[in-house]
Amino acid sequence: MNSISSLSAQQLRRAAAIKDQIDALENELGKILGGGGATPASNGKRTMSVSARAKIAAAQKARWAKVKGKKAAKPAAGRRKMSPAARAKIAAAAKARWAKAKAAGRKSL
Repeated sequence: MNSISSLSAQQLRRAAAIKDQIDALENELGKILGGGGATPASNGKRTMSVSARAKIAAAQKARWAKVKGKKAAKPAAGRRKMSPAARAKIAAAAKARWAKAKAAGRKSL
């Protein structure tokens, strides 16, 4: 049998076309036999039946509904208020930082 490096471009294209045909036929055979697609041996992945996927989806929707239902019952907290004393402390600290920066001859912090 020829090694891939010794094949011409035309032979490589033909080999790729044949492989695509084989994959398409395997998928079609799997659908006919009820597998819903490629067989697990052909692509290395496990397949799941449609009913199993539906059960999993329904369970996940139920979990989300439970979580969202609990959150919806909780009242919104809103924005917290800052006391005038806290605002004054923050303003004083900012003024001190700017005074220090200007004393050092900087135009930005």
